[in-house]
Amino acid sequence: MNLQAPIAEVVENKRNFFLTGQTKNIQFRLEKLRKLKTGFNLHERAIIQALKADLGRPEVEAFTSEIFLINQEIEHAIKHLKTWSKPKNTNVPWQLLPATASIYPEPLGVILIIGAWNYPFQLNILPLIGAIAAGNCVIIKPSEYAPQTSCLIAEIVGKIFDEDYISVIEGDVTISQQLLAQRFDHIFFTGSATVGKIIMAAAAQNLTPVTLELGGKSPCIVDIHTDIQKTARRITWGKFSNAGQACIAPDYLLVHKDIKFQLLESVKKYIQEFYGENPANSPDYGRIINLKQFDRLVELLSYGEIAIGGETNREQLYIAPTIVDRVSWQNEIMLSEIFGPILPVLAYEDITEAITKINSQPKPLALYLFSQNEHLQKKIIQETSSGGVCFNDTLLQYCVPTLPFGGIGNSGIGNYHGKASFDTFSHYKSVLHKPFFLASKLLYPPYKGKLSLLKKILNF
Repeated sequence: MNLQAPIAEVVENKRNFFLTGQTKNIQFRLEKLRKLKTGFNLHERAIIQALKADLGRPEVEAFTSEIFLINQEIEHAIKHLKTWSKPKNTNVPWQLLPATASIYPEPLGVILIIGAWNYPFQLNILPLIGAIAAGNCVIIKPSEYAPQTSCLIAEIVGKIFDEDYISVIEGDVTISQQLLAQRFDHIFFTGSATVGKIIMAAAAQNLTPVTLELGGKSPCIVDIHTDIQKTARRITWGKFSNAGQACIAPDYLLVHKDIKFQLLESVKKYIQEFYGENPANSPDYGRIINLKQFDRLVELLSYGEIAIGGETNREQLYIAPTIVDRVSWQNEIMLSEIFGPILPVLAYEDITEAITKINSQPKPLALYLFSQNEHLQKKIIQETSSGGVCFNDTLLQYCVPTLPFGGIGNSGIGNYHGKASFDTFSHYKSVLHKPFFLASKLLYPPYKGKLSLLKKILNF
């Protein structure tokens, strides 16, 4: 939106709209979800073009990672909303009978969604779907680093929704600061842990709950008992889609020493198969979002030994799909999330030592294991902690609406997708109903002579 009214007024208008009660109506929510789906589908070509302009995103990746996920999430919410929103009866201790107990989901109120630039449509719209389904009013603040997408989101949302119900506020960090100074009923943020701390500190001033979808160094373990060709293909795709700018992309490889050379040769083969002899000329390979990120990534190339790729072009924001060998845990490349098309490789011999090393690091958003060893799969689940785990593939855990998505520790707080989104933007209100018949005076003063009988009844 073209911000003419002060931000405080925009927030207050939404709070007033929420107090009308319209958003609590289930049919109202379903209608808005359907309008959202129709509106985005009508702008499919413009979405693809905006993603191309901001990130060099290939059309297939734009469709599968943004448009398809949005449509799937809306359809899932429409299908299940009536069930999610029904009050649920729950048991009451027999001592309180004939009382009945229920849990009522109710919307939180006014929500702030601060989106990220790497998947700039779905990282704004997926939480919006959950907020609408739960019955809230919403302000979306897209990332200014993806300006074409930000502008298009504002245009589409402005056409679909009343501004007092849902709106988009564009701008730089000063706009974000002004928004964070307001009182919201929930703040949903996707981005880095550094900014996440700022969001959380600002939210604390108003005791506002937060969902923080952050990132981290997601390990990818390759066991000796695996299909090397399929493993290499899936790692290559998962790491270099969107030029590696994904919070759940494999951040580093931990490969059994006996298959390391064979795996890297296979990865090299699939990079060439996917993107040709020179990925810079491939229509299927993206670009780095801006010069700041480009320069940060190029600096990381100075650590270790480049085994594959390494070519860069600052003018075109191009960094080739790159594998870096001979790195150490103390190198800068292993101390922070890479968030780009650079994949360090470390060899291991003892899986227990590899797990111990993973557990010594901050908890990652995702953990990948390529292995046909079911015992090892169980060991990974039991002995590691991460936002999610995916066996024998990459990224796909994000695409399942029945799986809550979110981090743990440094990789995030809270989760969303499917019902988890509805839950995130709802308050589950406990309701006890006690009729007037069969009233007992045992609980009320005077208490003289009642304790012995109360003990017998309550401990029965």
